[in-house]
Amino acid sequence: MSSDEASAGRGCLACELTAGAAPLPGGTILRTRMWVVEHCVGPLGLGTAVVKPIRHVVHVADLTVEESQELGPLLRRVSEGVAAVTSPEQVYVCLWSHAGGTPGHIHFVVQPAREEDMARYDAYGPALQMAMFHAGDTPAESAVDEVCDRLRAALAVGR
Repeated sequence: MSSDEASAGRGCLACELTAGAAPLPGGTILRTRMWVVEHCVGPLGLGTAVVKPIRHVVHVADLTVEESQELGPLLRRVSEGVAAVTSPEQVYVCLWSHAGGTPGHIHFVVQPAREEDMARYDAYGPALQMAMFHAGDTPAESAVDEVCDRLRAALAVGR
């Protein structure tokens, strides 16, 4: 990472998590040349992964050719792993890139949509995600550690 990229990511939670400067329950699940996979630190449920570029990138249009070439296969692979580990009704993959209303480090959320979550929140799709954010329930760290171990094993199989 260049000094310009490092300064661009200063104060960025995504960069701090990747660099080990902020607590990351479950640790890094997978790291490729250009991307990192971690468990979501927010309230989107157990087994929700975040796929983000290692370097600080704010817009998809700013991805390099190499980052772009890795992205599609990686999202498919992580989605497959999340499905294998959590057995959801569906796996949502969506881009998140705002922090406090300001564009931030892009990250793709790979979220298991479970029947029990849809029933609990009486919602699905973006409404389910918003309901989960409003409830603010984050998974226990021990459960995150365990599911991350299972995700690492599932992702290692497809290598």
